[in-house]
Amino acid sequence: MAAERKFIAENVRRVLLKEFLMKEVSRAGFGGLDVQRTPMGTRIVLSTERPGLVIGRRGQTIKNLTQAIEEKFGYENVQLEVEEVPDISLNAQIMAEKLAFSLERGWHFRRAGHSTLRRVMDAGARGCYIIVAGKLSGQRHRTEKFKEGSIKYCGEPKLLYVDHGYAVAKLKMGTIGVTVEIMQSDAKLPAEATIVDRDTATQRLPDLFNATATPAEEAQRCPRSKSQTSATCPPRRGTRS
Repeated sequence: MAAERKFIAENVRRVLLKEFLMKEVSRAGFGGLDVQRTPMGTRIVLSTERPGLVIGRRGQTIKNLTQAIEEKFGYENVQLEVEEVPDISLNAQIMAEKLAFSLERGWHFRRAGHSTLRRVMDAGARGCYIIVAGKLSGQRHRTEKFKEGSIKYCGEPKLLYVDHGYAVAKLKMGTIGVTVEIMQSDAKLPAEATIVDRDTATQRLPDLFNATATPAEEAQRCPRSKSQTSATCPPRRGTRS
């Protein structure tokens, strides 16, 4: 098999694994998935809102889930780990599922969208972008967008700092797709730079400033006298030691 087909097959398998786990742990609040290949086998880290529901009594639920993953997807020696999401309001997948659940309960899409947007921003996010698409108020398909704060749509900042989540709300008129993107509060964009004075920069990067110091600064930093030797003060640039 060519290398390109291997990458495609592996990514397809991971997508199917994600969809399978989203259905299996929907009651626990699926928050994300991380698959790592190790020499000992496959390490799968599952982020959920309530890890206790995934682990089960005496770990029986997580054992059954691990066995199902090995049988259905062909992973060898699966090590399934469950971790709790630190802040569910900053997790895009959990917020998308909560928004879809609110729509299924009968909330108006504008009320549900603004409520989710306000909750995410109050949690400390730098920006939030919500897209609700489907039969919202009639037989025609329409798209409604909610945005607040700063958000990136492309490039490396989007890959590094923007969390993406998607869920589907099933209503009588049809399905409604919900997309939530959250830009984390600790995101540092390339255009953002902090200018410090020379003394602070010298303390942070002493080797760099000592190498580029002028002769006057070297003389002030290391004054020479007859009693000093080359062992106590380094030679000046341009002179022989």
